Amino acid sequence: MKPVQKNDRLSVYVEDLTHDGAGVAKVDGYPLFIQGALPGEDVKVHVLKTLKSYGFAKLIEIEKESPFRVKAPCPVFDTCGGCQIQHLSYEGQLAFKGNMVRNAITRIGKLPDVPVHPVKGMDNPWRYRNKSQIPFGTDNGRVVAGFYESRSHNIADTDICLIQTMEADAIMSGLKQSLHEMGIEPYEEETHRGQLRHVVVRKGRATGEIMVTLVTKKKKFPQSERAVELIRSFVPEVTSIIQNVNPEKTNVIFGDETLTLWGKDVIEDRIGDVRFEISARSFYQINPEQTEVLYGQALEYAQLTGDETVIDAYCGIGTISLFLAQKAKFVMGVEIVPQAIEDAKRNAELNGFSNTLFEAGPAEQVIPRWYKEGKTADVLVVDPPRKGCDEQLLQTILKQRPGRVVYVSCNPATLARDLRILEDGGYRTKEVQPVDMFPQTTHCEAVAWLELAD
Repeated sequence: MKPVQKNDRLSVYVEDLTHDGAGVAKVDGYPLFIQGALPGEDVKVHVLKTLKSYGFAKLIEIEKESPFRVKAPCPVFDTCGGCQIQHLSYEGQLAFKGNMVRNAITRIGKLPDVPVHPVKGMDNPWRYRNKSQIPFGTDNGRVVAGFYESRSHNIADTDICLIQTMEADAIMSGLKQSLHEMGIEPYEEETHRGQLRHVVVRKGRATGEIMVTLVTKKKKFPQSERAVELIRSFVPEVTSIIQNVNPEKTNVIFGDETLTLWGKDVIEDRIGDVRFEISARSFYQINPEQTEVLYGQALEYAQLTGDETVIDAYCGIGTISLFLAQKAKFVMGVEIVPQAIEDAKRNAELNGFSNTLFEAGPAEQVIPRWYKEGKTADVLVVDPPRKGCDEQLLQTILKQRPGRVVYVSCNPATLARDLRILEDGGYRTKEVQPVDMFPQTTHCEAVAWLELAD
């Protein structure tokens, strides 16, 4: 029998946080997940739901408060799903993320002796996002915009977001007040009615260039000239205004057709000394300041002397590849998305790199062919999605056996799982460096350095 039942009210001690920021308390070994509770706190809770091996409870009262608890400055923190741990001081956030990475490496990777360094954080952990994807909708006839509530597609209406740029705030707030005047109806997901779906704002941190993309249901957009005029009045620094057309009944943001309404087709940014052209649909790291830290760490772990050939197995638009190309003899990048490869080639040309090769296709197929053609690597870099490396790619690494592997991860659990596989195949993990790319959220990136054992 479970030690707690639905509707029980009890006092518990919070031991830990989950990966999505809920407090964890245990009653006779039975975990209760409590949104809003922090480790080290004694709290009163109301049990909402009990399953076989865990339950959920609502925070009623904090009897003993964590020394790391702070008042969340965002007015919609309690409803918005964008941030999970604004109520935890930044010192506490870095400690939590360090423990999360360390625990994954120890428990999942079974690598308790691998050094995991303290998390590299930001001096100012606010206003760091260079891209905001803002949904628009209606609530009882009133235009709303902001971000989705946790685990839903209801919009938490707001005029400010403390992790996005002030320019994005100005555009979000200004358009919200102006849509009725322009005769533009916000899109409604359930009925598939309305015109304006999302507004996407991107800013180059190094250049200050700003792109605004209006995602509309139809290509016909008679209000476009007035929209351009208003956006430029809200933020005169805007350099590019784009329309993207998405007619599908889907929650995917972008459609296939993109048109330039005013200004340039792309904006430019720099990471370190490397320049990048960014189009409306280009993948580009959200936090450029910490991207420089993350890629700098990858470059350090790659131990390049200028004589090495490097393979970048998830190269995207070439961000890591071109960072490495500054120090490597030659860099080969592979990515499954053809448009990203075109962006990578263009960015290599933009920077004058002649020591790069980019090819579209699955890494687990392209890399073995490269090896058959004599294109071997001294260093292999992977930066996979949250699900981690494809199993075939891991087997390819173990078969081709490059001397050094640098693993850039956005998910400590899949990083630890993949490190275990590589360790069992003859590699040794020398160290892991976590980097905080997303302050105020529970996400943490990390870079691992592996060497082939003698």
